Amino acid sequence: MSPPPRAIQLNEANAFLKEHPEVLYIDLLIADMNGVVRGKRIERASLHKVYEAGINLPASLFALDINGSTVESTGLGMDIGDSDRICFPIPNTLAREPWQRRPTAQLLMTMHERDGSPFFADPREVLRQVVSKFDELGLTLCAAFELEFYLIDQENVNGRPQPPRSPISGKRPQSTQVYLIDDLDEYVDCLQDILEGAKEQGIPADAIVKESAPAQFEVNLHHVADPLKACDYAVLLKRLIKNIAYDHEMDTTFMAKPYPGQAGNGLHVHISILDKQGRNIFACENPLESQTLRHAIGGLQETMAASMAFLCPNVNSYRRFGAQFYVPNAPSWGLDNRTVALRVPTDSDDAVRIEHRVAGADANPYLLMASVLAGIHHGLLNHIEPGEPTEGNAYEQVEPSLPTNLRDALRVLDDSEIMARYISPDYIDIFVACKESELAEFEHSISDLEYNWYLHTV
Repeated sequence: MSPPPRAIQLNEANAFLKEHPEVLYIDLLIADMNGVVRGKRIERASLHKVYEAGINLPASLFALDINGSTVESTGLGMDIGDSDRICFPIPNTLAREPWQRRPTAQLLMTMHERDGSPFFADPREVLRQVVSKFDELGLTLCAAFELEFYLIDQENVNGRPQPPRSPISGKRPQSTQVYLIDDLDEYVDCLQDILEGAKEQGIPADAIVKESAPAQFEVNLHHVADPLKACDYAVLLKRLIKNIAYDHEMDTTFMAKPYPGQAGNGLHVHISILDKQGRNIFACENPLESQTLRHAIGGLQETMAASMAFLCPNVNSYRRFGAQFYVPNAPSWGLDNRTVALRVPTDSDDAVRIEHRVAGADANPYLLMASVLAGIHHGLLNHIEPGEPTEGNAYEQVEPSLPTNLRDALRVLDDSEIMARYISPDYIDIFVACKESELAEFEHSISDLEYNWYLHTV
């Protein structure tokens, strides 16, 4: 997939600069393997050059660990001379950054080889390759994310986060109070600025709800008929939330499990599929009788264990799991059941879809989406029947079976023949190398708890 014709891109740049004569700078953004946004800032006068010729960034950008260090075992660093690739703009992502004091815009980029072909290690390209398999079937994917996050104080306590003081009451929230409107009022200026900022940037966020822990919230995104765009929105929304909160003298975290004993942050994704006539292929008066829905779920069940490293890519990711926090650890499914991994909402016949409820907010949206769509395609192609749907509390009926730590998840991914059919083995090697490097560093550190337990006792 080559970049769009220059004329189309230049028209976009010209129209934006004409509409926003006040903009002085443009941030050129690209999400790395961890979903961390990196890039360059340019002056207004350089925007046309970016649209015409792109910008250079090293291929090693996609071999960075969570601390921003190149993992040399990926082969994308010094082995190739830390050479550059070329990054082109993603159409329709040029927008103002409402939090900036100096008028600044942003533009999402994607990496390409010098000949214009997509760079295989860009997570957006990993997803595009999976989406292309549905294009071959004449199917259109509709997707939407639900993103959870915590507002936290800018000052931590002994390196640990704490809830921020309410701008209204001056108190720190302590209780759960799920869906409590009053808690939205406590942080109303920040939360409303998030929604208004999303609107200004063209991000289809339609609601914020109070979640299951102090100062925890969820933003819902509209369904869009383009999973790549859905992931773009999720990446940009995280950046928007972080910067708007900072503007309000608060911080945020999308860490999967920032507080022991409190709910973690999830990233649920909703998927439906349209045929060539625009009809939802899952639609059925009784979803249990829809063969396409059943096969999609069957494929997701069969590939879920191999997908866990993408769904839960960090050491901390696995602390989020637990029945009391509505995080399933088995590939269960059911109708309108929030205790299962794969929930099928039954609002109406036409709105039948799959809600995948396993991933944490620390996941890279592109890799999460790629692994979920791989499972669905595998199920549809091979007519895989799912297990029995679960009614009632799945945690009491279904034994945990998914990997419970990052090392096991990486092993299952590395050994999966199914995932290797959808995601390049070369990319899987790079991902595993990065995460194993992080894991080795984590395991060589000594925690405070170890000193408390062992320093004077053994």
